[in-house]
Amino acid sequence: MKDIIEAQYDVTKKSGLKKFYESNKILIFAVIFSILISIVSVGFYLASKEKKNLLLSEKYVQARIYIEKGNKNEATSILKDLIYSNNTTYSALSLFIILDQKLITDNEELLKLFGHLLDNNKFKKEIKNLLIYKKALLKSDFITESELIVEIQPLLNNNSIWKVHAQLLLGDYFASKKEYFKAEQFYMEILSTKDLQKDLFELTKSKLSLISQ
Repeated sequence: MKDIIEAQYDVTKKSGLKKFYESNKILIFAVIFSILISIVSVGFYLASKEKKNLLLSEKYVQARIYIEKGNKNEATSILKDLIYSNNTTYSALSLFIILDQKLITDNEELLKLFGHLLDNNKFKKEIKNLLIYKKALLKSDFITESELIVEIQPLLNNNSIWKVHAQLLLGDYFASKKEYFKAEQFYMEILSTKDLQKDLFELTKSKLSLISQ
């Protein structure tokens, strides 16, 4: 009797599954098809992204080779293309090389590149802060005190690793203007920083001693 009941249950269960399948087979096939399409799409996207990163890497290396060979125009052209590629790694590295090698000296063009990077990329916090610092450093030669403070303010308002460098920039700015009291304030803020690196401590002390004489 028990075997008969179990057999009837199995038949009923299989019949129910069959009915469910027959009633929903179009939906089932649609779901399976959608999943397969999603898997293929993700695979294609990842492969395409990897290929693009490889091409950008090769262009970056080529630019470095051009610089070593003294072909600065070719290097600059490639690096600018990399900046406008909006790749968070190679775009930032390319601008840093342009600055370090002085491949572009026109401030207006450099500021345009900074603006593009900051407006079109989602950088990690400290990379973005580094870009803000370098942009402020560039502009410090030709903007007013209030404009410089606005530029550097994002670094002064948080615990960025670039905060001390921002304070040092402001101290140097005011020292160059012979506004020694303001310069001293920023230098003293640096010296009161907890766990300040030794080289920054010594550098700031030397700058403070120069304006105190």
